[in-house]
Amino acid sequence: MIKITLKDGSIRECQKGITVLGVAEELSSGLARAACAGKVNGEMVDLRTELTADCELEILTFNDKEGKWAFRHTAAHILAQAVKRVFPEVKLAIGPAIEDGFYYDFDTDRHFVEADFEKIEAEMKKIVKEKLPIERFELPREEAIKLMEELDEPYKVELIKDLPEDAVISFYKQGEFTDLCAGPHLMSTKPVEAFKILNAAGAYWKGNEKNKMLARIYATAFPKKAELAAHLKALEEAKKRDHNKLGRELKLFTTDDKVGQGLPLLMPRGARIVQALQRFVEDEEERRGYVLTKTPLMAKSDLYKMSGHWDHYKDGMFILGDEETDKEVFALRPMTCPFQFTVYNAEQHSYRDLPIRYGETSTLFRNESSGEMHGLIRVRQFTISEGHLVCTPEQLEDEFKGVIELIKYMMNTFGIQDDISYRFSKWDPENTEKYIDDPEAWERTEGLMRNILDNLEINYEEAVGEAAFYGPKLDIQFKNVHGKEDTIITVQIDFALGERLGMTYIDADGEKKHPLIIHRTSIGCYERTLAMLIEKYAGQFPVWLAPTAVKVLPISDKYADYAEEVIKEFKNRGILKVEADYRTEKIGYKIREARMERVPYIVVVGADEMENKTVSVRSRQKGDEGAMSLVDFVNRVDEEIKTKFNYLLHMEPQEENK
Repeated sequence: MIKITLKDGSIRECQKGITVLGVAEELSSGLARAACAGKVNGEMVDLRTELTADCELEILTFNDKEGKWAFRHTAAHILAQAVKRVFPEVKLAIGPAIEDGFYYDFDTDRHFVEADFEKIEAEMKKIVKEKLPIERFELPREEAIKLMEELDEPYKVELIKDLPEDAVISFYKQGEFTDLCAGPHLMSTKPVEAFKILNAAGAYWKGNEKNKMLARIYATAFPKKAELAAHLKALEEAKKRDHNKLGRELKLFTTDDKVGQGLPLLMPRGARIVQALQRFVEDEEERRGYVLTKTPLMAKSDLYKMSGHWDHYKDGMFILGDEETDKEVFALRPMTCPFQFTVYNAEQHSYRDLPIRYGETSTLFRNESSGEMHGLIRVRQFTISEGHLVCTPEQLEDEFKGVIELIKYMMNTFGIQDDISYRFSKWDPENTEKYIDDPEAWERTEGLMRNILDNLEINYEEAVGEAAFYGPKLDIQFKNVHGKEDTIITVQIDFALGERLGMTYIDADGEKKHPLIIHRTSIGCYERTLAMLIEKYAGQFPVWLAPTAVKVLPISDKYADYAEEVIKEFKNRGILKVEADYRTEKIGYKIREARMERVPYIVVVGADEMENKTVSVRSRQKGDEGAMSLVDFVNRVDEEIKTKFNYLLHMEPQEENK
């Protein structure tokens, strides 16, 4: 007998050799039916896995993240089997589960279209109805290669050859279909009753643009049809909010192949939003003791070599010149830190001068691969609210805390404080070539950062291998409308660059010492933040951010002069984002157009309004509010702008979802 400790802490004695599924069956038949995989001593395993020693066991269902992964991984195999049945000539590549679904890559000359999706889904339904048992088996390397060669699956052969010599090479078989896979998987195809192919796209083999372009089919799957229906409905809502679509419809930004991929152009309305964000950030940082710098967009390679960026970041930089033939080689800057450190070094500092908080609205350049480009989320030129805090070791925790307080203030102002999560990104001691190789400094700095995060009671996940090359970082994550997680803000503790660039201060004992540095942004990249806000607000920006806060609509030409008077009253109060629509269109048409632009306030002026010095107000949240004194209305808008009023923070949950 063996002792199995369950998730609730209870201990169950079972026969040695019992499977994970067997334990689930002993606990309850319902749990056994819902089980997707198991977790033994923290490691994810198949339901088929035999338990041969005392262990901790968790039964994973679709309600668990890892359970979803196993369920959808099985769905990916069902998709691949169906594609092979319908189009036998395709070659299999890879097919993992991903956030909210799965995909499978195929080598084929076919461009999958909607008609193909229908055929594939029909075949998937047959496979599910066949209730095919899913079997796992292992083979030695040579036999594994031979099997895949016999099945004419060259990509699988390549994957096997890439595996370490001591790797366990496992396969999963369902009916006539066999796939190289580490698993885990469900016990049969039966539970995958609700699925939907979403779209198809191109994808390079192994993500390398030098490799062949494959056809990727994206799909999702759920245990119940009602869950699938709810998910598809949410996807439709997400499409409406997708910044890449909505941002163009609202004329916030555009792209052009003649300009280049990853180089979006902000149109007047989008530029006005970014202008409001930038003024907000710079004013708030100044209020918190930051000093402004303005540094070059490029530098000689010498600077990047001193900072370490040339060794660790060169492939991601735009290089101007050739090291072999040119006397001087320049590069567009991928970050601002070595420039602000050079500003620091322009004079000698005492410990009494510290901390120094440098801030800069910095335009940066990163040579992202073409396959990574996406709207405003991932671009090659972007502007960031960058800052570096130079401090003594004793000041580090308070300065870090101040950075977090600033970021939280920003997130609260935007109304997204409940939408973010925190990731503690650490170095990978197994891949030291990516980092400054100083294990003792990494261990010390990561321990320091962990203590600070714990003292601040920040709930974070840890991620090995995601640190900056010079130190650990706190990544603030935000999910877009499609569920993909992006880093919007980073805070990094730097133990190395101060010394590399010769930064010093005279301490109280008269000795020269190297400062510690916090790299940070306050709202991150303006382009990515704009994308995030487009999706969060569905284009309905608060008054202080909206490109047009108020639109004045005269009923006819007779009231154009009064419309001008209304606009003048706003401008006299410093409120400039007010426009009038003087076209000779019907008033109903002009109101509909203004609503399509998501303007917060629409005011209609006619005979009564002109006579009484009022405006007829229509607000985005309350609809037709009737007549209001012009002065009172200007005061109302002015107050919303000054307080950065955010309507999302004053809505009932059901109203926001609607």
